[in-house]
Amino acid sequence: MADFMADPIVHGGNLHEASQRYGIPYAQWLDLSTGINPQGYPVPPLPADAWRRLPDEGDGLAACAAHYYGAPDARQVLPVAGSQAAIRALPGLIPRATVAIAPLTYSEYAPAFERAGHRIVPLDIACDALPDDVTHAVIVNPNNPTADHLSAAKLLQWHAQLTARGGTLVVDEAFADAMPGASLAACTNRAGLVVLRSPGKFFGLAGVRAGFVLSDPVLLGRLREILGAWTVSGPARHAVSAAFTDLTWQNQMRAQLAAQSARLTGLLQAQRFSPHSTPLFAWTDDPRAAALHHELALRGIWTRLFPASASVRFGLPGSRDEWLRFEQALSESVHVIEAARAG
Repeated sequence: MADFMADPIVHGGNLHEASQRYGIPYAQWLDLSTGINPQGYPVPPLPADAWRRLPDEGDGLAACAAHYYGAPDARQVLPVAGSQAAIRALPGLIPRATVAIAPLTYSEYAPAFERAGHRIVPLDIACDALPDDVTHAVIVNPNNPTADHLSAAKLLQWHAQLTARGGTLVVDEAFADAMPGASLAACTNRAGLVVLRSPGKFFGLAGVRAGFVLSDPVLLGRLREILGAWTVSGPARHAVSAAFTDLTWQNQMRAQLAAQSARLTGLLQAQRFSPHSTPLFAWTDDPRAAALHHELALRGIWTRLFPASASVRFGLPGSRDEWLRFEQALSESVHVIEAARAG
């Protein structure tokens, strides 16, 4: 796999870059580049102490997260400053070896493992048996951006293969809240299994920078020593706890996202794209994808382009006007692309 050490890591949400590149004022953009729920959780007013006091790690957040995710015990849960912090630290906590990572997945993993001295090889998600030289594997499930979704049974089969080699399976479930059936959270009392969760996507709380690592207490203890105290702010702890306990909002939002995802898929299919979808985003590697990204950007709609695979990911519009704007821009963009191809 390519050397990632000098490559910049690009993420969605980079509207200032889009604004400069296309000459469209920042406020005029419709951002569909992140896959974050545009109708996020309405955080209730925070107590004043959340701002004045140091974060209280005895506030029950780990237990609240364990209950929400279905982890065996609060001892299997470590709150962190977004799963990003864990992604950077985890590779240094497991023995250096060969790590299998899908060629097109969340872009932070391969560089982080490479920096820690691991050897990176491509992961074939269709395989039943992992290659004999693979000791660790990283799976984003459902995958970002391709939307591939592996069953819990297959992941546990891979976990058994890796642990027999003294290895580790890391499963990133950042987009699993809207489709929780295949989560491995309940299995995180098993050695050699690490599950990362984030309230940023489903709850639309990316700005609070909170995440959770679910694993055995020994590994979590080592990770806690590296990350230090007060990794999650007081306001973030209150916001996430409220979101985790609001079952009515969660159930309504899952139904709403399913309907919106079907609408997004339908709009793309009407323009002869074949999207792969989760409830929070759709992705296509259609030959027109790169041109579509550009044409939409000319109209102030920012999607996530993956240049290496010439593919594009679409998040969900949030309001009625945003849906209508996207539908019109999509139709116009495809018309321009098809005219150029025909001419």
